[in-house]
Amino acid sequence: MATKKGAILLRQLCVRILIVTMPTFAAIDIGSNSVRLKIARLQSGRLKEIHEDREVTRLGEGVFSGGLLLPESMSDTVRVLRRFHRSTQECGTDSVKVVATAALRDARNSRAFLEWVRSTTGWNIDVISGLEEARLIHLGLVSTSRLGSRSILMMDLGGGSCELTLSRAGKLLHTVSLPLGAVRLTGEFLHHDPPRKSELKQLRGFVAREVTRVQDRIKMARVGTVIATSGTAAAIAGVANHLARKRGGRSGNHVTREMVRKIAKLVSQLTVEQGAKVPGIGPRRAEIFCAGAVVYAELLERCHLGGFRYSTLGLRDGILAQMAAEYDRSTRSGRAVELERSESLKRAVEHYRVDINHASLVRESALHLFSTLKSIHNLPAEYREWLSAAAMLYEVGDYVNRNGHHRHTYYIIANSEILGYTPQERRIIGSIARYLGKSRPTPGDGPMSSLSADEQENVTKASILLRMARALNMGRIHSVEKFTVSARSGKVNLKLIPRGKASVDLEVWAIEKDRNYFREVFGRELSVAAA
Repeated sequence: MATKKGAILLRQLCVRILIVTMPTFAAIDIGSNSVRLKIARLQSGRLKEIHEDREVTRLGEGVFSGGLLLPESMSDTVRVLRRFHRSTQECGTDSVKVVATAALRDARNSRAFLEWVRSTTGWNIDVISGLEEARLIHLGLVSTSRLGSRSILMMDLGGGSCELTLSRAGKLLHTVSLPLGAVRLTGEFLHHDPPRKSELKQLRGFVAREVTRVQDRIKMARVGTVIATSGTAAAIAGVANHLARKRGGRSGNHVTREMVRKIAKLVSQLTVEQGAKVPGIGPRRAEIFCAGAVVYAELLERCHLGGFRYSTLGLRDGILAQMAAEYDRSTRSGRAVELERSESLKRAVEHYRVDINHASLVRESALHLFSTLKSIHNLPAEYREWLSAAAMLYEVGDYVNRNGHHRHTYYIIANSEILGYTPQERRIIGSIARYLGKSRPTPGDGPMSSLSADEQENVTKASILLRMARALNMGRIHSVEKFTVSARSGKVNLKLIPRGKASVDLEVWAIEKDRNYFREVFGRELSVAAA
């Protein structure tokens, strides 16, 4: 009996230990209409939700009409974030990621709000672009759903913007962010209750103009499935189910184009008070529902889509998937992020007409140097991937102008939407690729000034590894078949093995040029010779 009781206690203890060692993540989405929290634990490679919260604060209400966050909206949002902060502590979260979207992107006084949140909760908010928002929504869906091999269109209509993403077999093909958020459009066009016909006509005209930018691409994609997320899609699905039940039909998550058109027409004739009483809408959604319904109706009509399937997944799920991927690359989300980054780098190389064969050789050399010189450079593990990306992209500046191409390279990498990397990561990658000419990274230099002291030191080390990798391929004809690296007695020795009868004199010369710089940074003598 005692043995059995002891076994039970041991199992309970093991479960507690297991739960403690499982990382817990919190994702917070500060939208133009709502603020959302989701907390999940990574368990056996999958995210298991343990808490969720949401509140409408209309943060973007004043932004889209006057360009400023309203004091009362900021106050309401900070109040909700305080509650979220308590929840993250109670759930014992290991990491919290807070992102903001259209309202903070557009507001002239966003810095005041960011400081208010930081001083109240300690959280730093990432204000993400519309394309990054779309990427994360896509990541959340592909990380948790089996989507098949057909083309899929994902629609996320928030308060300030509408993100449209084309995907096939888990690969993100195209994404665009349109200024068609429900809060934004309501403030811009619908000034009467119910809206006047002239207001609705102007609204539809504006939506049509924006949809025209993408409708041909969507029609050519031969979309098999349309997935809609966020509050407006949920409300449309709720109204559609209510109408279906009234007629004795079946409810579900799929809404036809004809039903969306009918719902948009119906709500345009109702006051906000009347709309709030329609099952599926509710009092807070009713204020902005008409504009959102018009957007969905126009999108489905102009893109020749049969309807959409509503999904409860959204931006916060993508944030959680990204956090899980960064913690463990073997997870489904980890593999999805790696695919995103690989495809995005490939597109950038093609767009900027980089010699992909040369870039691949430089990357291979850089990664070999990173591994063999690890005891000397002591760079964090994530720098391996950033060095790899910098090696693929270091020549993109040539696309702008050969003169000053290193500066152009930094600007392109730091400011382009290379998906899968945060703005800060792109700045680091750009800085690694920036200093391959005569200039050296200094704390006061533009690219370096945005980095912490530790990151400046790490970027300098990584940049030297990239300089060496480029030097090993200086002739651009694959003269070096392979190379060996050894470090002993305060000295680093490189031995270059030529390919066939090729000469490696140019590569030896290029590496020797950086011997003093190598010694200055690493405190080691660098020696190079041909085998």
